[in-house]
Amino acid sequence: MTEITEEVDQPQKSPKQIKKEQKQQKKLQKKREKQAKQYRLLFPANKKGRHVMHAMNFLRFLFYPLHRIVYPFKMYGAKKVPDGPFVYVGNHYNIFDIFYVAHTTGEGIHFMSKQCLFDKPILGWWMRKVGAISAMRDGSDIRTLMDAMKVLKNGEKVSLFPEGTRNKISEEEFLPFHGGAALLAIKTQTPVVPFVICSRPRVFRMTHVVFGEPMELSEFYGKKLTPEDYDKADEMLKQRLYDLRAGHRAFLASKKKKGSKKD
Repeated sequence: MTEITEEVDQPQKSPKQIKKEQKQQKKLQKKREKQAKQYRLLFPANKKGRHVMHAMNFLRFLFYPLHRIVYPFKMYGAKKVPDGPFVYVGNHYNIFDIFYVAHTTGEGIHFMSKQCLFDKPILGWWMRKVGAISAMRDGSDIRTLMDAMKVLKNGEKVSLFPEGTRNKISEEEFLPFHGGAALLAIKTQTPVVPFVICSRPRVFRMTHVVFGEPMELSEFYGKKLTPEDYDKADEMLKQRLYDLRAGHRAFLASKKKKGSKKD
């Protein structure tokens, strides 16, 4: 049998369409070049050895009162993180979650954010200004990991939410963790600051946020690791968040019990 194939003629583009596409390409290229000039990845240390982001300090000053009033919160544990490189790892409910981390230090912090947010006119400009690191949702972007490693090796801080997106499903179970947090900490031998937001932040409702002591995944340092090893390390971080939350709930229950006895 002879196989018959039907050829479909592609419509020819008019000179006007070609010119329009070329114009759009040039416009996009100029936009990317402009964004590249605005983007800062590394922030040099000042005379005191601190990596300060003035744009982030401005945002702290501007939004701290609003955050405190609209989403009141209490922070427990290691609320003051020393200067130097650290990887913050925590769960994620709300866009304001980044401010819990920002309140623990006067240094700058490079937050990992979805690539699509960088395309927003005003938000994208600010994100580039404070050195946010663009990240693919599936964690497959090698450039993301390389940028984060450069930041840590420069003595700066990185914060990420391994869930990859805001958890709108459950207050008890975290979303599946994407890989990357443990890999960053192990490759750069950087301590991890685990933190857990104990309940979904609600307007005018108190939220408790617990920060654990910095932990090092030193048992994985200097070894040739498999993907399974990194999965194990990520699972350790996830379990640490569960433990922090469980410990805080036990503390609150004990406090409530003592209060009822006094009554």
